[in-house]
Amino acid sequence: MKLGIIVGTTRKNRQTTKEALWVAATAKALAGTEVELIDLADYPMPIFDEPISPRYNPAREIDPTAQRYMDKLAAQDAYIFVTPEYNHSIPGVLKNSFDYLDFQMVRKPAAIVSHGTVGGARAAMHLKEILSESKALPIPNFVALAHMSEVIDEDGKLDAAVAAQPYGPQAGLQALLDELKWTSDALSAAR
Repeated sequence: MKLGIIVGTTRKNRQTTKEALWVAATAKALAGTEVELIDLADYPMPIFDEPISPRYNPAREIDPTAQRYMDKLAAQDAYIFVTPEYNHSIPGVLKNSFDYLDFQMVRKPAAIVSHGTVGGARAAMHLKEILSESKALPIPNFVALAHMSEVIDEDGKLDAAVAAQPYGPQAGLQALLDELKWTSDALSAAR
């Protein structure tokens, strides 16, 4: 499985990268999995303003940066979107990245890891709706971490006491990854 882990914000002093590094380190232990961190900061796309929906525009003229991002997503078999919660939803830059997509994520599984007040759960729920419109298959469970910046260090290492909790975030992330891998393998065979 080629797994793209998308850092869903470009904000200065963002904490999301730490969480994405934790997810990537855990995912690398999955057998048969290639992990790539995809940072939206590396794809500064303008605000989407194409005159026709991307799925219905055969004469589409795509922003070159957006095209690079779309190609990067198309090359993946599965996705984990790591997002903070801003104003009870996802960051605008993450939503904008979805507006450019046409068929890159069709029949591929996608999961969510969030953080923020209430663990970013409201952002995760909004993102699940957006994922279904992208024709990806959202994995039902997700990981939501409140106070994430207090339990994950700059290198993406989860606090040992928190990691040892039997029903804590590490166990939740492992269950999410196992489900994502199984779904990706099944869908890959079907595609």
